[in-house]
Amino acid sequence: MASENLGLVRSIYAAWGRGDFSSAEWAHPEIEFVMPDGPSPASATGVTEMTAIWREVLGAWDDFRAELEECRELDRERVLVLTRNSGRGKTSGLEVGQIATKGANVFHIREGRATRLVAYFDRERAITDLGLTPETR
Repeated sequence: MASENLGLVRSIYAAWGRGDFSSAEWAHPEIEFVMPDGPSPASATGVTEMTAIWREVLGAWDDFRAELEECRELDRERVLVLTRNSGRGKTSGLEVGQIATKGANVFHIREGRATRLVAYFDRERAITDLGLTPETR
């Protein structure tokens, strides 16, 4: 089960690392989606609402990519992903890396589908929210 969760998350990031956010087959139809920080904190329930939020966020960028830096299980249902984001702001033309480069996502997975996704723009906030210490990072 554990390696299946990591495999699922790695397959999601294989696409996201290429800038392909088109599939949500990995998500449970009633997924809980939360963006607790960043320019537009939001939350939603369901694939349709999650997709609408992602579309709005991604619409501000050209060639946005979320690359997996590290992926590890926190427990039987949660996978922590540390990300490196890149792209250019459509309005400013600035590279994302000049604004914020390190994020984190926490996937809650049951029966091969993500039932909850918490997407952090600020990696340190994710680590704090999860209660991780330097020894457990």
